[in-house]
Amino acid sequence: MLEFELETALTLADHASQKILELYRTDLVAEEKLGVDNMYEPVTIADRIASRMIVDGLRAAFPDDAILSEEDIDDKAGWVTNERAWIIDPIDGTAGYINQDGDFAVQIGLAVGGKAMLGVVQLPFYGITHYAVAGSGAFIVNDGETTRLHTSSLNEFAEMKVAMTRNHYSRRMAQVLDHFGFKEMVRRGSVGLKIGLIAIRECDVYIHLSPRTKLWDSCAPEVIITEAGGRLTDVFGEPLDYHRSELSNLNGLVATNGAAHAAVIDHLRPLLDEYGRTRQ
Repeated sequence: MLEFELETALTLADHASQKILELYRTDLVAEEKLGVDNMYEPVTIADRIASRMIVDGLRAAFPDDAILSEEDIDDKAGWVTNERAWIIDPIDGTAGYINQDGDFAVQIGLAVGGKAMLGVVQLPFYGITHYAVAGSGAFIVNDGETTRLHTSSLNEFAEMKVAMTRNHYSRRMAQVLDHFGFKEMVRRGSVGLKIGLIAIRECDVYIHLSPRTKLWDSCAPEVIITEAGGRLTDVFGEPLDYHRSELSNLNGLVATNGAAHAAVIDHLRPLLDEYGRTRQ
C-alpha cells in the first residue's frame, strides 16, 4: 500500500536534504516572514528551494493530489477538498538551521480523508530518516541500515523522559514539568525530531501547549509515532484532522509512547482548566 508514494517521498526528501546541507555550509541570510497565524518567523532561501524541489516532484508524480507546503500555500485550500493531500515542511526547525545546531528536519506527509497515512522525516545533519505508512510499521534508516521502530512501555511519569523545545521554553511549560515530575527533560529543536525521539525510545512524551504548530509540523511525524506504537493527539486527547482550513494546531500537541497517553492527558487536564484552555 502506498509503495510508490513512499518511494517518491523518500527520494524527494533525499534530494532536498542534499541541497539544504549544501546551503547550510554557506553564509545563510535569515529573513522574517509573516506566518499564517500573523506571527513573524524566520525563513531562508533553503526553505524556499527545498519546498520548490519537493512540491514540483510531487506535482509531477501525483498531478491529481493537493499539495500544501509551509512555503507554498494554495489559496484554494485544496488540502481541505481533495481526498489526498501532501503536507510538507521543507525545513522543520528553521531556527536550528540558522543557528547551525543540527536540529532541523525535512518532513513530507500524506493525508487521505483527513487522516495522516504516510510520513517521512529526514534529519539531514544527522543522516537519519524515519518513515512509516499506516498499517505497515515505522522504520529508521541510519548509516544505511533499516530498523523497525517500537516505542517504550513506560507509564510511570517518574521513569519517563520528556522532549522539550530548545527555543521557546515558557513559564507554563515549567509548571507542566513540575506537575508531572518526569525523570529527565531533553531539549531539542524541530517538532519532527522531538516526536522521533519517542519513536526511537530516547524519550517517552512530548507536550506542546502552544497553538502555534501547524499541519505541516504534525502530519508526517504522526504516522511515524503511531506506527511505532505511540500516539499523537491534541492536548485534550482528540485526534488531529488534516481536512480543515485552519492551518494551526490550535489545541496544541501531545505525543507519547502510547502506553502512557491516557494518563498524560488525564494528568494534564487540571492544568488546562487552571489556564482556562478550552478546545477550539
